[in-house]
Amino acid sequence: MTDTDAARIRLTVDGRSIEVKPGTTVAAALAIAGIRGSRLSVKGEPRDALCGMGVCQECRVTIDGRAHALACQTLCRDGQRVQTRNGTVHA
Repeated sequence: MTDTDAARIRLTVDGRSIEVKPGTTVAAALAIAGIRGSRLSVKGEPRDALCGMGVCQECRVTIDGRAHALACQTLCRDGQRVQTRNGTVHA
């Protein structure tokens, strides 16, 4: 099976459809799609995944209506809905 034949997962980020490989984290999907700034700090500064292991919590997004989910620790699922600061402001 070649890379192009592999199964793909489709999720929606801020209303935009994105396809990724199985096993991709939400944070990686955001980076692959060129989406910068998953949330805003309390001072209004854009934030992105920093540590990639759930410690810094800078990658918080809303996933399927659940606020403050860690994008770096969440695997993409088919049909998943993700909202970043572009769709919903996260402080």
